[in-house]
Amino acid sequence: MTVRGVMAFALISALAAGGVEAQTGRPQAAKPTGQAAGAERGPITGPTPTWVTRSAPLAVPDNVGGPVFMRRQDVVAHITDQGQAQYMGYQVRILQSNALQIGNIAIAWDPAAGPPIVHGIHVLRDGQTIDVMKAASFEVLRREDKLEEAMLDGTLTAVLRVPDLRVGDELDVEWTSFSKDPTMGGKASGLLVLAASPAPGRYHLGLNWDAGHKPQLKVSPDMVPALKPQPNGVAFDLDNPATLTPPKDAPPRYQWQRVAEYSDFGDWPSVSRHFAPLYAKASMLPPTSPLRREAARIAAAHAKPLDRAAAALKLVQQDIRYIYVGLNGGNLTPASADETWQRRYGDCKGKTALLLALLRELGIEAEPVLVNSNGADDGFDQRLAGPQLFDHVLVRAHIDGATYWLDGTMPAVVPPAARPVFPVQWVLPLTARGDALERLDRQLASAPDDTTLYDIDARAGFDKPARITTTTIIRGVTGLQQQMQFSAVTPGQMLDAFRQQLIGDFWQTIDSVQWRYDQKAQASILTIAGTGTVDWDKDDDGGRSFALPGGGFSPPERRLRSADQRRDVPFYSKPDYSCYATTVRLPAGTAPGQWSSKPSFDTVMFGRHYHRAWEMRDGTIRMVRGSRVEQPEIDAAAAERDNGRIGAFDNSMAYIFYTPKGKKPGVGRGETVPATDGHDWIADPSPCMPASGGA
Repeated sequence: MTVRGVMAFALISALAAGGVEAQTGRPQAAKPTGQAAGAERGPITGPTPTWVTRSAPLAVPDNVGGPVFMRRQDVVAHITDQGQAQYMGYQVRILQSNALQIGNIAIAWDPAAGPPIVHGIHVLRDGQTIDVMKAASFEVLRREDKLEEAMLDGTLTAVLRVPDLRVGDELDVEWTSFSKDPTMGGKASGLLVLAASPAPGRYHLGLNWDAGHKPQLKVSPDMVPALKPQPNGVAFDLDNPATLTPPKDAPPRYQWQRVAEYSDFGDWPSVSRHFAPLYAKASMLPPTSPLRREAARIAAAHAKPLDRAAAALKLVQQDIRYIYVGLNGGNLTPASADETWQRRYGDCKGKTALLLALLRELGIEAEPVLVNSNGADDGFDQRLAGPQLFDHVLVRAHIDGATYWLDGTMPAVVPPAARPVFPVQWVLPLTARGDALERLDRQLASAPDDTTLYDIDARAGFDKPARITTTTIIRGVTGLQQQMQFSAVTPGQMLDAFRQQLIGDFWQTIDSVQWRYDQKAQASILTIAGTGTVDWDKDDDGGRSFALPGGGFSPPERRLRSADQRRDVPFYSKPDYSCYATTVRLPAGTAPGQWSSKPSFDTVMFGRHYHRAWEMRDGTIRMVRGSRVEQPEIDAAAAERDNGRIGAFDNSMAYIFYTPKGKKPGVGRGETVPATDGHDWIADPSPCMPASGGA
């Protein structure tokens, strides 16, 4: 267990919108007495700030369990006219040996904001107080721990290992840390969070401010009973807080628990107006800028505005490599377009400014837009306005009466599109007039996120290896991740890797592996061909059966909640859409009348559409199976109705049956199912789902 593992409080400040990566950390702060230049040397020592009142340690119960007991933990944020500071202090009793790692103390900070101030580190043992700082000191590391993700933030980390720490000791630690981003202009914005399942003990969460700096405050309902107004501040005191569990199967917004939001921004338009000038300035080009020549070259090569926008986007994607740079207060500040072009790397902010500059030169109206790329934006309309909710910025362009989204951090295979690549719900355009938070209506997926095609040629006989071809079609973010992975290896390397990984029980040989990315369909397409074993089950009368891969459905789980959970909360299913299609070329010498299959079905339960169809034609049996969430949220009444239908759900595997004596064919209900090699599943995935909804 580490210090991070037992810290029950968190503070997330307005240091977001830095790139595809989410930025969380310490609040903005006034600089301490030591200068920022000295921050490279590590923490300094000093007294506890006057704006902090330490909690009285809670007595340790006789019957306490678990690895630690938190006698006190205090997290206090302080707002001044120069920014914010955060105090962290805790006194923890170590009860088990697996908690001794709590003695590995790590403090991270931005050196541009000044060093953290350590107020004391002590071990309390048998009535004695041992000053750890007399026997140990901090080692300063430059912690660029995300280099593999192309991120440079300049964070420093001071590490101290408490010597001779023992079970039964109490470790008392307290420090104040700072951060600074000049783009905030003295405004404060952030979150104070108490973990859903903290260790037993006493917790104090505080926010206070100097006169004239009172922010807006919004407290989640579960924190209201602990709220204590104070002069120029608020506090939350909780002893042995209970574990909080969000309603089962609830939408993500219901996981917003034990949170206190604060913000100096009055509304979302004020956030929009605050950050818009940063991008306006960064995207301005001087008369001699080489980017003017690039824009002229694009204009000469393309007549249509959309083609020009696509060329500008590809230039930014392809010629500017992605590196997140958060050094020197750059977490929210975009680098200028010329600077990014000169150094040929940039993060989402720099790439956005560069793209905006090119589009302006091309006469295309566009604005930067903040989004949350992690799919964590459900309920943003219920939050206080603050940039910390966002982690990415891209461009929205207006061309010939239509709206297009352009993301300079994506691979160069991603063109301007009608919707962002990330599945976002809420966006914030950054404009001089100040735009409000906008909701992007969720659209029913017309193409599967993933499609898997199996072509199994068993004509050689039941007991012979079959020729097998599989094709996977992956769209969206996962498809782009695959594009980045597969485009970096040679065809020979890919063939060798798949042979080593897959040959075994199913694949006997792999003869070829082919991969490509279809830009029109925005899909990664992987085809593997070889020979494999078809696992035909034998019957006593000489019959055979085989479960087609990907053709079965497991019955959905009942949607129920315990009596102590809210009944008015909707039930949620994360949107997804998958499709499997299989063609089996039947063994030679068998007749159509000797074959049958499990039944077709088409039904909707809990907002998910389940579909399976069959057809036997031209010596083949074809099966297609689709599953799509069409209603992510359903109410309790709909859930109760579908709970009563689970017993009738057909959860059989997609078996086909061969009966030598023959019988009336039983494959499908008259559907038409295309063969896997006789249909363009990339351009037309419509066979995966019927045009009308199921029962």
